[in-house]
Amino acid sequence: MAEPTLILPRWIVPIEPEGVVLEGQAVVLREARIEAVLEAQEACARYADAERVELPEHALLPGLVNAHTHAAMTLMRGLADDLPLMRWLNEHIWPVEMRHVTPEFVRDGTLIACAEMLRGGITCFNDMYFYPEAALEAAQSAGMRSVMGMIVVDFPTAYASDPDDYLQKGLALRDRYRDEPLASFCLAPHAPYTVSDDALRKVAMLAGELDVPVHIHVHETDEEVERSVATHGVRPLERLRRLGLLGPNLIAVHAVHLTEDEILLLFHHNASVVHCPSSNLKLASGFAPLAALVGQGVNVALGTDGAASNNRLDLFGEMRLAALLAKAVARNAEAIPAHSALRAATLGGATALGLEARIGSIVAGKDADLTAVRIAGPELSPCYDPVSHLVYAAGREHVSDVWVRGQRLLEAGALRDSLTTGLESRCDLWQNLIKRGPGS
Repeated sequence: MAEPTLILPRWIVPIEPEGVVLEGQAVVLREARIEAVLEAQEACARYADAERVELPEHALLPGLVNAHTHAAMTLMRGLADDLPLMRWLNEHIWPVEMRHVTPEFVRDGTLIACAEMLRGGITCFNDMYFYPEAALEAAQSAGMRSVMGMIVVDFPTAYASDPDDYLQKGLALRDRYRDEPLASFCLAPHAPYTVSDDALRKVAMLAGELDVPVHIHVHETDEEVERSVATHGVRPLERLRRLGLLGPNLIAVHAVHLTEDEILLLFHHNASVVHCPSSNLKLASGFAPLAALVGQGVNVALGTDGAASNNRLDLFGEMRLAALLAKAVARNAEAIPAHSALRAATLGGATALGLEARIGSIVAGKDADLTAVRIAGPELSPCYDPVSHLVYAAGREHVSDVWVRGQRLLEAGALRDSLTTGLESRCDLWQNLIKRGPGS
């Protein structure tokens, strides 16, 4: 049996039990798992020969879960800013994708995203993009946990020709990697306005047979809702319900424009919502009713969306923005307190992805996906409440150490050399190609 490792932080924020902060305790890692959480003095006596990681100024929390992103789009960061969603997509993003997206593009863009996310304390991401096998290869090489979307759209791309082809390729990838401990999968129809009823019915059938999440953009803009009513006679969420997609496996991304009845519908069907506040603001999509969703009992996760519409893969920023916006929208300073925002960024994301038994909280038996944040320096002093600081004061620059399944991928702020070597040159190559435009 492998030797254990003791992590000795100043604070532990386990997420479970809810609202708890532990002091004077240690987390015991053995191989990939959390073996125990116990008093530091007892741990040092019981595991006298164990390696010790002393973190005297740090809060230890579960690894953050980015529940919605398009990782490869880091290569389009800042490409077409300050535009509304459909113009941004139709005139800029989709044309660039048609010209340049290849397995190599996806692999390089995802590697850059993995490096950024790990440095910001994110240990797991849920991806929706073309060539998911290339994205998975990048995540595996980075040592990062990923949930790969088996993407479905109606229109042909270089990746696949029609919905059946998208599904066939996604399912084949899942079959090849289903036993990989860091790999999970979900069905990922892009949005109600890009996927037909027939394809959505197939997605619903497969989700039931395979018991996998369904990850879809929904109710992101007023225009989307209006188009659905004009075309299908119902709002998008009702259309998904009629097609058999509304249930515990549904991950409704954005969910900005919801009525009270739709919030109740999500709750009664045990669906999850991924809130992406920065992207919603940047694309002027609107203000999601976060306090109402949480107050009703809907499971809420946080996502960054892609770097092309954010432009950061930064869950510390999303936590802070989500909590502050929720208070303003609800006109209630008690809406979404710090502990709730941190839960959304950890266990909320794990629950949405069906991974809550493995990650999302610091509990014995779970995988050792952990993030340490150094709470020190003038910008974080004094500290009356470490959870308040994690949400309202600290940033990703304060992340010092990250473990994924017990492997220390970030140590004292430094990533492994194998992950960062050549990243800048690959990024420069793609930037030059994209800037040259058509025919490049």
